Amino acid sequence: MQENIELQPKKDYHEPMHTAEHILNQTMVRMFGCKRSVNAHIERKKSKADYFLTECPSDEQMKEVESRVNEIIDKHLDITESMMSRDEAQKVLDLAKLPDDAGDLLRVVYVGDYDACACIGHHVKNTSEIGRFVLLNYDFNEGRLRIRFKLQ
Repeated sequence: MQENIELQPKKDYHEPMHTAEHILNQTMVRMFGCKRSVNAHIERKKSKADYFLTECPSDEQMKEVESRVNEIIDKHLDITESMMSRDEAQKVLDLAKLPDDAGDLLRVVYVGDYDACACIGHHVKNTSEIGRFVLLNYDFNEGRLRIRFKLQ
């Protein structure tokens, strides 16, 4: 049985933007019942994330997504992490995007009690470090919703 003992994150995302993506993912899951983003491109200036939905959200729903993400950011939640076995994690987390070679010990990142996700990226220590989430635009094509966003 292979065990992943490296505790440091491997990806070099922009910490505030990557943490905002976690909050956006959980917001989408809660509002639309979809899975976390199927594809994301996280950059310092602007980012994008794709979700599969059965229909295009209304402009009002997308404004609500932006509002809810900012409500969570404004709660000044601590970002914490813990190590968890793959077996334990699969009981409480969606591990569909986890690579097969991720090992048996996973790093789980928590945004307060709002989100938990197996992740190797860098994050801020508290949501107060993120700034304001701004939904730039979105498009819907053949079941894929692409959201473009930035932080201010």
